[in-house]
Amino acid sequence: MAKTDSQIFAFLGTDEARVKEDALRLARQLTPAQNADFGLEIIHGAAETAEHAGSIVRQVIEGIQTLPFFGGDKTVWLQGATFFADNVIGRTTTALNAVDRLTDVLEAGMPPGVFFILTASEIDKRRSFYKKLSSLGKVTVHDLPDTSKTGWQEDCMQIVQRRAGQRELKFQPQALDLFVALTGDNSRTLDMEIDKLATFVGAGGTATDEDVRNVVAQTRAGIIFEIGDALAQRQLPRTLELIDQQMRQGDSAITILLAAIVPRVRSLMVAREFDELHGVKASGAYNSYQASLKRLPASAIAHLPRNKDGGPNAYPVFLAAKVCHRFTLAELKAGFRACLDANLKLVTSQTDPRTVLSQLVISLLKRPAPIS
Repeated sequence: MAKTDSQIFAFLGTDEARVKEDALRLARQLTPAQNADFGLEIIHGAAETAEHAGSIVRQVIEGIQTLPFFGGDKTVWLQGATFFADNVIGRTTTALNAVDRLTDVLEAGMPPGVFFILTASEIDKRRSFYKKLSSLGKVTVHDLPDTSKTGWQEDCMQIVQRRAGQRELKFQPQALDLFVALTGDNSRTLDMEIDKLATFVGAGGTATDEDVRNVVAQTRAGIIFEIGDALAQRQLPRTLELIDQQMRQGDSAITILLAAIVPRVRSLMVAREFDELHGVKASGAYNSYQASLKRLPASAIAHLPRNKDGGPNAYPVFLAAKVCHRFTLAELKAGFRACLDANLKLVTSQTDPRTVLSQLVISLLKRPAPIS
């Protein structure tokens, strides 16, 4: 048995792969090898109804209070619990009462040699159960970056680099940018694609952007990124092909416009303005670009979103700055107005949505890209 000063453990958070990985490692440490078949009791916690949540809690309590038939230590693992969250089932009186009963059992003290592990992707931290859990045991939280907040790409990059390091895999800077864009924040996809890429590149190798494009699966987030990337590269046929592909997959024209085209045109326009008006170029790493922006007058960067530390978050602009020379500032301003017109057409007119997007992209990219 692993030496520990606690008998209660919780692994929580939206990074389900890492939550399960850490919990499984602990369960193996706590379960005696000679009693592996009887020393670990796994109770699945995905409740379909409030009554089911109550039944699950009863199983957990019985598991904690029932000692192993052959003596020794025992671990009860409540796996993937869903009723501790602020959701429809979690708010029911039946589920709340069941959780209160579990709280009382844990507060009363665990029997000698019995350990409790909880894993859950969501838990309501306002409730007394979470506060009691934190005081009675060890709580570890693994959350994926929140893609609705600015700066999520940087957080995700740190996760990718850490996990890639475990596979002795390195990334060229542009390859890391592309990998994060293609995999998004899905932990299972991320791990699977890192494994594939590490196998392809070889131990100790460094992945290029070409390696990433050849190996990493094309997720929906990846296709959305590729549409914007092809547009930024002024690749007209490729942009039209990707839009057509994504519409066949079920995405609407308005979704593609707002998720792929408008953000990229806006980023290109802002990057071009920083380049022409302030001489800020993406000649190095992101930290260097960000530092250059911080030296500008506050009024020049007031429109940029902010990081937790209050500094400008301009990662999408940094990526756009690498290719913004392919457009003039006048083209990008006209293109942004064209995006607004296309949005209005998609919402108010009967024009075929595919035609609206095609006309928009052609108007943006009709002039050949200048030689860089």
